[in-house]
Amino acid sequence: MFETIMTRRSVRQFADQAVTQEQVERLLQAAVMAPSAVNAQPWHFIVCDDKELFRQFQQAHPYSKMLDQAPLLILVCGDTEKQAGPLFYLEDCAAATENLLLAAHAMGLGGCWLGVPPQSEREEQIAKIFGLPAHIKPFCGVALGVPASQPQQPERKLDGLVHKNVW
Repeated sequence: MFETIMTRRSVRQFADQAVTQEQVERLLQAAVMAPSAVNAQPWHFIVCDDKELFRQFQQAHPYSKMLDQAPLLILVCGDTEKQAGPLFYLEDCAAATENLLLAAHAMGLGGCWLGVPPQSEREEQIAKIFGLPAHIKPFCGVALGVPASQPQQPERKLDGLVHKNVW
């Protein structure tokens, strides 16, 4: 598991190969195993393979060019009626998204997190594209597929980032 965490990277180039229904189910099962505040599990997932919806998503999201190649988009959404407190769905959906991305990498798939800022024009546009009810907020899209290549691992260090007891 540690190797999966250390080698996962955002994938933006995908091979011309479908993600199977079995793989989708495993990814979603991993996502719902994420922790959530008071176990509220305030998430919903839209599994999308409709290229017209991809095109509309790309118009709303300026950093989603990889959907030209990706065979699948999973829209992770937060349910404001199920969350444990104001905006708690943000942390809960982040945990579910990370589980999904790690599971994808462990399964030989690649993914790219496409954030949707809360209370933004982008959030409104994406909610409209996918017909979300008012209490369901798009948290992020995840472009998924078989990687065409594995991105280089950037250097990451703990130097200057860890503090003990106080700053």
